[in-house]
Amino acid sequence: MKKVVLSGIFFMWLILLSYNCHAQAMVSLDLLNNTKKYDGKKVLYKGEVVGDIMMRADHVWLHVNDGNIAIGIWASNALTKNISYAGDYQKRGDIVEVSGTFHRSCAEHGGDLDIHADIIKIITSGAIVIKPINNKKIYLGVGLLIIVLLLYVLKKFFQNKKQ
Repeated sequence: MKKVVLSGIFFMWLILLSYNCHAQAMVSLDLLNNTKKYDGKKVLYKGEVVGDIMMRADHVWLHVNDGNIAIGIWASNALTKNISYAGDYQKRGDIVEVSGTFHRSCAEHGGDLDIHADIIKIITSGAIVIKPINNKKIYLGVGLLIIVLLLYVLKKFFQNKKQ
C-alpha cells in the first residue's frame, strides 16, 4: 500500500514539476503593437540599460533597450542602486530584467508610454568597451594626408614658376 501511495505522490510531483515555468520577458515590439492588451498589466521586460539614469527625488528614469527600441522605466532609487553601467558609445550597459506595470499612456508622466518597476534584477553587468584601433583607417588617413600635402606643394611650385 505504501508503494502505491509513494508512486502516486511521485507521479503527481512529476506532473506539477512539468508546469513549473518562468515568465518570459516581453519584446518591445509586442508591447508597442498591443498597448491596449497590456495597459495596466504586470509585464516582464529585459534589455540593456542605455542613456542617462535621471534622478527625480526618490525615483529615477532609465531606459531599457531590448535591441528593437528603448522603453522608459520609472523606478525607486532603491531598485537601481546596483546598476553600474548605462550603455553609450564607450560602455555596454547592464542587462536587466524589469518586472512592473505597463502604461500605454501614463497619466502620472504626461501620457508617456512607460513601465513602473516593482523589481529590477541585474542579469549581466555592463562594462567599458575598448574599441580596437583600425590600422587600415590609420594608413588610409596618413596616405590621404601625404597626397594632400603633395598636391599643395605642387600647386605652390607651379604658382612660383608662373611668376
